Amino acid sequence: MNTINLSTYQPIADIQDNILFANNGNVVVCYKGNLPEIYSLSEKDFEDMHGAWFQALKSLPVGTVVHKQDVYLKKHYTAEELPYTTFLEKATSDHFKGRKYINHNCYLFFTLTKNKALNNSKYVNPFRKVSKTIIQELDDNVQHFISAVSDSVSFINNSRKMKFFPLNAKEIQAITKEYFNGFNEGFDTDIILDKKNVNIGENYFNALAINSELCFGESVQTSKTNDKFTSDDFVFHQGFIDGLGLTLNENHIVNQILYLDDKHKWRKLLDKKIEELNKSSNFGSQNKVVLGKIQHILDQINADDNARIIRGHLNIIFWDREARSLDRIASKIKTEFKELDIIPYYPRGEERKNYILNSYCGFSSNFSNNDLYVTDLKHALCLLINNSNYKSDPTGIIFNDREHNIPVLKDVWDEHKKRIKARNFAIFAPTGEGKSFLANNILRQYFESGVRLVIIDLGGSYTKFAKLYPEKYTVLRYESGKNLGINPFYISDTNDLSPERLEDLSVFLFELFASDLKVTKAQSVAVKKILRHYYHSISENHSLNGFYNFIENNQKNLLKQLKIHPDYFNVTSFLHVMSEYVGDGLYSFLFEVSEDQTYKIEDKRLIVFELDEVKDNKEILSVMLKLIKSAIQRTIWKNRAEKGIILFDEFAKQLKFENVLESVEFYYQAIRKQNGAIGIILQSINQLPNNSTSASILENTQVIYSLNNEKGYNDLAERLSLSSHDLNQLKSIKNNLSGPRKYTEMFIKIGKESNIFRLEVPKEVYAAYLTDGQENESIMSLYKKSQDMEKAIKEFIAKT
Repeated sequence: MNTINLSTYQPIADIQDNILFANNGNVVVCYKGNLPEIYSLSEKDFEDMHGAWFQALKSLPVGTVVHKQDVYLKKHYTAEELPYTTFLEKATSDHFKGRKYINHNCYLFFTLTKNKALNNSKYVNPFRKVSKTIIQELDDNVQHFISAVSDSVSFINNSRKMKFFPLNAKEIQAITKEYFNGFNEGFDTDIILDKKNVNIGENYFNALAINSELCFGESVQTSKTNDKFTSDDFVFHQGFIDGLGLTLNENHIVNQILYLDDKHKWRKLLDKKIEELNKSSNFGSQNKVVLGKIQHILDQINADDNARIIRGHLNIIFWDREARSLDRIASKIKTEFKELDIIPYYPRGEERKNYILNSYCGFSSNFSNNDLYVTDLKHALCLLINNSNYKSDPTGIIFNDREHNIPVLKDVWDEHKKRIKARNFAIFAPTGEGKSFLANNILRQYFESGVRLVIIDLGGSYTKFAKLYPEKYTVLRYESGKNLGINPFYISDTNDLSPERLEDLSVFLFELFASDLKVTKAQSVAVKKILRHYYHSISENHSLNGFYNFIENNQKNLLKQLKIHPDYFNVTSFLHVMSEYVGDGLYSFLFEVSEDQTYKIEDKRLIVFELDEVKDNKEILSVMLKLIKSAIQRTIWKNRAEKGIILFDEFAKQLKFENVLESVEFYYQAIRKQNGAIGIILQSINQLPNNSTSASILENTQVIYSLNNEKGYNDLAERLSLSSHDLNQLKSIKNNLSGPRKYTEMFIKIGKESNIFRLEVPKEVYAAYLTDGQENESIMSLYKKSQDMEKAIKEFIAKT
């Protein structure tokens, strides 16, 4: 038969749930796999996954055929998952739409064959005998098999690295059609089989295989060195045959088929083979090689009680629209095999036809002894591909994968706390490596997805991107000798005076006048009593100055009237310390408030506090942070359902002062009660003092970003308890800032999951994030003319 039309020759007799009944009587249980991201696995991970596969498969019934199929298809990125509302969202979507990448799907099939012996003739045409019987009921034998398969898959899924999900009837039919339709899209076609070519529609097919023990070199292993990322001081690992997976960059399928045989039967057979080879009169060098390999297999089986003999077959089916391209692809595959010390077999004519047709899941029991190598299950499982594309979450921040630079959505908020318990984040990178650029990228996307932002900035890095949203942002800038316009004592009516509000105010006061003392419960109660008394006695124009004057004027009778023991509130001490902040005190300007300005920030979703001028004054910075905290509590944290992020940029400059660290720790504790997160940006983790406060902050920071650092990452790894593979990933970071696709690479760790991601952005986004240099000045001068940042960016791009 040289032409097969699928509508005439149906390979499927019936499908029930994820069970396929093939026309040859085979029963196939079908799953789809979800594998870890490429580059995310360490040497130990590969070993653990190999162990999980072995434990899962070793106890399956004799005669089971396990078929793992990895399908790699050239695709164009559709950008459907990307948002498309704002100026920068549209620019990002348009930039990546149509980009080429390889799509990978992993399937796992378990076959119960009608022919338990599994000894087929050399060529089996799967379409020759088409059975018309449709299986209505599952007999005991099939039920037992399905139960054993289910246990096996549960074991793999419990390894936590991989998950396999049952396919449904629709999916099984789609896979079948796609396979026999030669992965042509938009039309149905016939399979043309002749001596020279296998041709399906517009695609020409070919295959390479490992079909004998002679193909293998000295040894196989669970993983090997990844030469692309490994350097002198660290080793980066990849799966043993990963070079035949995603990175091959061609349309292809990797089929690994395992026949789980009876151990004793094959021991006898191998004994017989050895006997024949020993007797052989024509004892050539080839026979010696074969004898050595078979003897080695037999020794392994006899030495290991856990050994599970299998016959195996691995093939790679590949295709292209141009028949002449097949030689080029074959050459790439052979090169990969050569790296592994494996010599593949190149099937021709009938054999090639046989390999291509019988690599369909329902027919994979059709291979003969001539197509199969004999080995131990552990050996064969080294040939599994255990990773896949980068995974996009349903929503999240857009980064890029390391393989094709296509967008990947990473949910670093984790609404349902599946990966992280605290969504606080930290960005580490030396000067000039793009910290602010990365922070702009993360915050801008959060903002556009409805999250409220408060940025406490000492460098002026966020004003430009804020200007893209003219009605939604406000910048409160500190200028020497002036206040920020925040009055923590302001209330619009008496209903504002809730227990929480009094609690917040008392904390604020203690931080000002007793920052170096541990506050007792009795002291806290005393201050709250005095605050309530003040608000009930004075009906308007509340302020720190007013509160101070109230205590000063009533100091004789105040404590007696409120039944407060003098030990719990020292009036003299309070008036003395607080005199610095009122009247003609040194820092009174900080609290001079003609009116409270916080109403300005109540309806803004992007608030930037620019404290550039204050960064070297410990006292002013400390008070500023307290004032900002009071403003945040009154506005942003009023609505707990609303998501909010507070970012401390140039955090190290703020950390020079010890009481700042305590002030920030307060945010970390308070944010737990809110629907929020805190971000800090540091040049080095050593800028965080090595004390219990810092340890508490790091413990509550579960999303880590690190950019390139030429000084190394050992301190980071030590303080954050990173794994050796995390450290290898960090060391493998390489930026590409020249050529058509510029990108920076970064390490991202979300809870326990880590990988290297890229950041590539379109020109519009790049322009929006620039914070200094000539290009930035050009954009800002265009903005001054039009007062429209979007327009300024478009004009700037048109000129360049």
